[in-house]
Amino acid sequence: MHLSSELLKHCWFLAGPTAVGKSEVGVALAQRINAEIVSLDSMSLYRGMDVGTAKPSHQLRQIAPHHLIDVLDPHEEFSVAQYVGAAANVVNEIVARDRVPLFVGGTGLYLRSLLRGVFEGPSADPELRRDLEADAVRLTPEELHGRLQSVDPASADRIHPHDVRRVIRALEVYTRTGVPLSQFQRQLVLPPDQRPQNVFWLSPPRAWLYDRINRRVDAMLQEGLLDEVRGLLAAPLPLSRTARQALGYQETIDHLQGRCSLEETVTRIQTRTRQFAKRQHTWFRHLEECREVEIAGGETPAALAERLSRLTPAAR
Repeated sequence: MHLSSELLKHCWFLAGPTAVGKSEVGVALAQRINAEIVSLDSMSLYRGMDVGTAKPSHQLRQIAPHHLIDVLDPHEEFSVAQYVGAAANVVNEIVARDRVPLFVGGTGLYLRSLLRGVFEGPSADPELRRDLEADAVRLTPEELHGRLQSVDPASADRIHPHDVRRVIRALEVYTRTGVPLSQFQRQLVLPPDQRPQNVFWLSPPRAWLYDRINRRVDAMLQEGLLDEVRGLLAAPLPLSRTARQALGYQETIDHLQGRCSLEETVTRIQTRTRQFAKRQHTWFRHLEECREVEIAGGETPAALAERLSRLTPAAR
């Protein structure tokens, strides 16, 4: 599954770590380049998960059209291949309106899959999947991840131990084929003349970003994260594994189920989010299609959008 090079040439991409301010900059940039925004965030797909995912506000969504937000219920799963397919449909529609598709978000796997395509792998083996899921219940996430580390260290380095669904899939591929998933996923970078020319990621000072992350977590609690998670847990269908493991939600569930105090919960969310931001930095830095755009931290979204709009290929 992949976007054609012709479609990609129409697209702009704005990535960056969590809490860097992508949503505001993306809307300001969309106004300058006649764009519609396509979410590049795996958790914004879910309805009802608003506070903890820091979705673009309704005000921002009224300024510029947004796509691939609130398209799934929290009990549903959504593969990377499904995301790329949905994104291709949206891009075709936007281009047909003679507008620019602008992807905005921080999910590095989605970005790489859009730029290079995605390997879907062998079909699922129900019996093997059940066995691996039983192992996931019996073992700690770290123990299951250690098993992956022993057979496919490259995939283990990319997949967080708590992302149990992806750990299971990587183990399933290796068990069925004897070939590590990382070997299958070596999609080649498109030649320079076939790549999109406007692929940027925002690179802020670490201390500035970590302060914003800490303050954002405090704000999420004030804006009703606990009530949001209570509502999700009370829904008729249980949260999918992906939704349950989203930043902030897993920790809040532990608190609501009596496994940690509120103070511990806040600290854990802040710590895990900072760790996630560090991994995002690594993702974007290693994608050669991406151009790093350093920001000082005091630039307004409008000023940064203006600067990005002037970074034409000829200026590089």
